[in-house]
Amino acid sequence: MALIEIENLTKHFGEVVAVDRLDLQIEAGEFLTLLGPSGCGKTTVLRMIAGLEIPDQGEIRVGGKKVFASREGIFVPPAKRGVGLVFQSYALWPHMNVFENVAFGLQIQKQEKKDLAERVDSTLNYMRLEGLGQRYPQQLSGGQQQRVALARMLVTQPAIFLMDEPLSNLDAKLRMEMRAEIKRLHRESKATTVYVTHDQNEALTMSTKVAVMNKGVLQQVAPPQEIYKRPSNLFVADFIGSPTINLIPGRIVKKTEGVFFEGTPLFIPIPFLGDCINRKVVGALRPEDIRICTEAQAGSVSARIYAILPAGSEVILQARTGDLTLSIRKMGETSLDVGDEVHLLFSLESILLYDQESGALLYPLG
Repeated sequence: MALIEIENLTKHFGEVVAVDRLDLQIEAGEFLTLLGPSGCGKTTVLRMIAGLEIPDQGEIRVGGKKVFASREGIFVPPAKRGVGLVFQSYALWPHMNVFENVAFGLQIQKQEKKDLAERVDSTLNYMRLEGLGQRYPQQLSGGQQQRVALARMLVTQPAIFLMDEPLSNLDAKLRMEMRAEIKRLHRESKATTVYVTHDQNEALTMSTKVAVMNKGVLQQVAPPQEIYKRPSNLFVADFIGSPTINLIPGRIVKKTEGVFFEGTPLFIPIPFLGDCINRKVVGALRPEDIRICTEAQAGSVSARIYAILPAGSEVILQARTGDLTLSIRKMGETSLDVGDEVHLLFSLESILLYDQESGALLYPLG
């Protein structure tokens, strides 16, 4: 049974639908990331799970117990839901030192002083904050403040961690360190974690599952690799990946030899879609699934280098063929220059086909 069950959850802010009839199940011990662009409803979902936002309708169950049910008028307050919270702003009390900030939740629970001190000290050591207990938040670095916020959540030993963009205020190096730290916390605590971010790298590297949202509507829930390799619709395909996926408009055509995807510059045989003849579709191919050759080969397409973007261990090239600009990821360096004529080879087994009107995935099946 799922630890967190959400059914038909809806939330309006005025005339804006922030979350639209959301159904979602989060298994015990899972690390689920709510991912999407700003304003997609992901933080609102987290706050409704926490009890900080009251839904308009729907139901939320935690461990089989209803914590919100609109029809029955059930609303369990945040303090009784057994969740720990970490916010984007850290939300540390500036007039309390580190020890007092971490101990605050235990004091609310009326923990014995001796046990309280032992648990706080143990948690500070676990979060590598030993010796900092008497400092105040303003005397700490951003990374240290984030560790204090995590320690404050951990010390009460909640079964569920809820994190709302906790790393967005850190620089790139600290973000990488804290990603590893949060993954370690999840692995060792085995706590069910719901994490909100608009950073797809965080979502893909940290999660056991990713839930992609757009305009309040859940688009896809799947493991990170499936989200990347097999997006269920055009929005997810275009949103996930940097550089973005190459989108090639075309149609399904039938020839004497069989059924093909025809889209400049591709002409690819496909083993199905006989009922979709002449349907307008969009072919999608990741930048790493296109290879550059200096000489023409069977099935290659001629193009001209439009831009070169070095990125450390790899280089991103843009090549133009007709009116289409394609992104290509190449590991290592390149001797090519802007304006060079090249030939592109496509990994045909990696291509995805989407219905141009609905955006739904048509190929591959299953």
